[in-house]
Amino acid sequence: MTAVRINRMHHPLTVLGHGIRAGIWLQGCTIGCSGCASRDTWDPGAGEEVEPSAVVRWLDSLDGPIDGVTVSGGEPFQQPRALAALLGELDEWRRGRDGPADLLVFSGYTHARLSARPDCADALSRCDAVVTGPYIESRNSGTELRGSDNQELVTLTPLGAERYGPFTDTPAPAMQLSLETDVVRLIGIPRRGDLDRLRAELTARGITAEAVTWLA
Repeated sequence: MTAVRINRMHHPLTVLGHGIRAGIWLQGCTIGCSGCASRDTWDPGAGEEVEPSAVVRWLDSLDGPIDGVTVSGGEPFQQPRALAALLGELDEWRRGRDGPADLLVFSGYTHARLSARPDCADALSRCDAVVTGPYIESRNSGTELRGSDNQELVTLTPLGAERYGPFTDTPAPAMQLSLETDVVRLIGIPRRGDLDRLRAELTARGITAEAVTWLA
């Protein structure tokens, strides 16, 4: 089985998709969008190699509902074989569950480019929906599930259309706070300038933000 390089995993995820989710952030991205909030996921040598079966065991260990799994990054499709292996395991995992769980993947490549790449076909075939296209900071207008309004939310299965189609109440960008020992994470899609305003507000209150991911 092909291992996948992962930055982190998180549950419960209440943003970045329908319902209550599990989130998996893959490690490595050479696209380098200006204003990216997750620059800590860029370095392809960081993170940890994880077998897809270990991800499934993590999912099985979680308490509470899981309405779907969101895969982001980093750039998931820069690990096309590993991504396909991961999504294949996730597809098998969800077939044994009560109630549907969707697979949503975020990519900085356009859908047209992904569709034209034979090495991405297997991974795409496992997705219910994908959010595609590079992040353009000047076009961050608070569009549903997209960092900037040039990006596409593409549904690929009936479940994807049901949850993310044009006539659904797709979640608008939102942020979730996560506390992990001495690490505070903001998860989600910030609006333009939100992170810099947050840092300025913390500084004004005498709080120093170290190892800030959008400046990593």
